[in-house]
Amino acid sequence: MTKPNDNPADPFKKALAEATKVMADDPELSVSYSVDPAGQTTDSIRLPQVTRRMTRDEVLLARGTADAFALRHKFHDPKVAARYMPQGQMARDLYEAMETARIEAVGAQHMPGTAGNIESKIENEAMRRGYDQITQAADAPLSVAAGYLVRHLATGRDLPRSAANVMELWRGFIEDHCDGTLETLQDALNDQQAFAKLARQMISDLGYGDQLGDDPDSIDEEQEEQAEDAGEDDQQEPDSTGDDDDDGQEADAAPEQSQEEQQDASQAQVSMDEQADQEMGEEAEMPEGEAPLDQPEPQPISDADPDYSVFTTEFDEEIGAEDLAEPAELERLRAYLDQQLEPLKGAVSRLANKLQRRLQAQQNRSWEFDREEGILDAGRLARIVASPTTPLSFKVEKDTEFRDTVVTLLLDNSGSMRGRPISIAAICADVMARTLERCDVKVEILGFTTKAWKGGQSREKWLGEGRTAKPGRLNDLRHIIYKAADAPWRRTRPNLGLMMKEGLLKENIDGEALEWAHRRTVNRPEQRKVLMVISDGAPVDDSTLSVNPANYLEKHLRDVIAMVEKRKAVELVAIGIGHDVTRYYERAVTITDVEQLAGAMTEQLASLFDTDPRKRARVMGMRKAG
Repeated sequence: MTKPNDNPADPFKKALAEATKVMADDPELSVSYSVDPAGQTTDSIRLPQVTRRMTRDEVLLARGTADAFALRHKFHDPKVAARYMPQGQMARDLYEAMETARIEAVGAQHMPGTAGNIESKIENEAMRRGYDQITQAADAPLSVAAGYLVRHLATGRDLPRSAANVMELWRGFIEDHCDGTLETLQDALNDQQAFAKLARQMISDLGYGDQLGDDPDSIDEEQEEQAEDAGEDDQQEPDSTGDDDDDGQEADAAPEQSQEEQQDASQAQVSMDEQADQEMGEEAEMPEGEAPLDQPEPQPISDADPDYSVFTTEFDEEIGAEDLAEPAELERLRAYLDQQLEPLKGAVSRLANKLQRRLQAQQNRSWEFDREEGILDAGRLARIVASPTTPLSFKVEKDTEFRDTVVTLLLDNSGSMRGRPISIAAICADVMARTLERCDVKVEILGFTTKAWKGGQSREKWLGEGRTAKPGRLNDLRHIIYKAADAPWRRTRPNLGLMMKEGLLKENIDGEALEWAHRRTVNRPEQRKVLMVISDGAPVDDSTLSVNPANYLEKHLRDVIAMVEKRKAVELVAIGIGHDVTRYYERAVTITDVEQLAGAMTEQLASLFDTDPRKRARVMGMRKAG
């Protein structure tokens, strides 16, 4: 008999997990379901959550994601991929998109049923990123289009409409430049190494050859030649150094010289020993308290968790948005952002005006009446005319409770925010900054991502140093300052267009970003400090999670949140876009649609300034409803 509390989706989830393990040919593979973005490591797969309702879209997305990850686990060799991986970001994006297309095409050959499932996944992603609305090639990512085209040519199957739209915008350009290379596509599909060479050739054909780096095959040939030359030199070395007997005769011919050299060496050693003894004696004679100090213990990377480690901070950067693009490019990206969100700006502006009225209402003057001294109350003059014996009435202005305030907006700049989510986040941050500035509230806008996918220079250094166990965070951080708190909005307005830059959004390491933003905010001189985090998923960095515990980054985020909320120097609030942030933050709200972001930001900010506890409680109730 089925228990009333049984989840009807559980049998489906269990069956899909087992099928995924079989398809991946790995019975030890761990398969889980989560509301966080889907992901994959060397020994685990995280699939999208399937609710009790088991809607058609949920089921198709889970199946397609499971098939895609299982095929990658089975047909993809990370070592071969890393060997031929280009250096430049655009070339990397093209390489990875084409390798994904190869995996899915090979999977379709062996298991035809996977093709339809993965197409459902592709359609879901394409619609979420707004690919069906794009009308110009300049607005469509070339790397995605190249991957779609390779998949289409390799499988012979039509793509979903949204994905086909992006592919067709670039198809003529790609085929014109890569016509000869694409002719050999079918021959290379089942050989990852051969396909990697083909992908690198396509990247060169498309004009990104300068981002490929050195050819790994030519490097191997050079190393082999150097090894052969070294072997020949070793064989020739006895002849080139002369006769051993001659050396012996020279040594015997000058015994006095050898003795003199030995005496000189002995004297030099004695002098060095005497100098060392003298230095030790000087150290012994030093007064107490002046002895050389021991090397201080290294400072922990994180104030929230002393055990949190980072392999290297050498390649991390904290950078202004204006330093990541030329002024002309920022203006162009800003114009694109404004154009893309023109229909939304009216609604956002109305909400912003509502916020402004609520803030200014608290900043308005309030008065105490019927005082014996102060400013003459003109409103009570009629009473004096009617009754001349009535004493004059005065009023005194009361001090406002509105404190000097700074608000920091911390925006998730991860790859999963690409498309409409990051556009709306950018425009909302922009409008909120302008609104709060009118109310004399300082605003700082920050973003966080990584400099590279798959670990960047940090991982390369780790590989070069022998792959130490549990190296900690293993990627290059990029923390971006879009608007400093003291910078006027009009001067930093173009900076937010940077979020539209192709290739900017990568991984998200939330814990360190939150600690960085908290550090900046807590050092501000304002009396009141507010930090609002906007994110669409849990911390994810494939490079870090592949060599550390699976919850490594999530644990650190929880520790940082606990530290910030315990210290209470900064008021912390979070908004999750399709991601349940209420399990991390004490004060948070989760929205299911990015279109709700402006309203959520307005209500959360307004509630922070409300002096009426009933209003604050009502907004806090949104967290549970979300």
